[in-house]
Amino acid sequence: MDHSGKRLPDDLDDARPFRLGPRLVLILSAATGSTALLAFSVFLFTGPWQILVLYKDTSAVLAFDLCLSMAFFAQHSGMIRNAFKAWFARFAPAHYHGAVFSIASAICLFCVVHLWQASEHMLVTVNAPWRHGLQALFLAALVGIIWSSLSLHSFDSFGLRAIRYHLRGKSQPVASFSERGPYRWVRHPQYFCVLVMIWSCPDLTADRLLFNVLWSTWIAAGALLEERDLLVTLGDQYRDYQARVPMLIPFPGKAGSK
Repeated sequence: MDHSGKRLPDDLDDARPFRLGPRLVLILSAATGSTALLAFSVFLFTGPWQILVLYKDTSAVLAFDLCLSMAFFAQHSGMIRNAFKAWFARFAPAHYHGAVFSIASAICLFCVVHLWQASEHMLVTVNAPWRHGLQALFLAALVGIIWSSLSLHSFDSFGLRAIRYHLRGKSQPVASFSERGPYRWVRHPQYFCVLVMIWSCPDLTADRLLFNVLWSTWIAAGALLEERDLLVTLGDQYRDYQARVPMLIPFPGKAGSK
């Protein structure tokens, strides 16, 4: 509306300064989400950065790292539940949820990367040429994540799509399912690639073993919960996909092609 109280045309109304709000959320979500994922990838490849050393005793290190991981799991898993979405809708429009979730997850992931405590207790270390082989495997898995994201055209890692459609005054299209790229061989190729990245570290310290076990268990549990939701959303189409394609680990004997 203008100062006289009259309604402005839609195109003028959309250009008012308040439109800057969702655009800032878009930028913040994309910036924090992408940099957090980059930092996490480097963390997995290089090991703990030890920016802030809080503990030296192995027991204290492991206890702190356990709490740090559980805090991230609680935030990440809690904010995608329907109960949280209903609570969030009381304070902000629903189309902001994905971006706010991405920003909160990025902050928590930054905390994991920067606060993770390293143990001096080395369990296993691998020397060249096997070390180089594991590093190459890590990079191949990273490429696999990018390939998976590009193959799934509807993938929206930072919760940007809902806000973009809102800004355009359009409704989001109904989610659809199709088998493309690595999804022909494994139902959750991104989770599989992250597991490869987690376990391809050539230096296995006590804290890294704790990290690997905790995060692998959480990824597997998350995949199972996601499967339950997909069955509700896609029904028999996804049930047929489950029967043909492995969930996390691709293996011979199950083909993705119909």
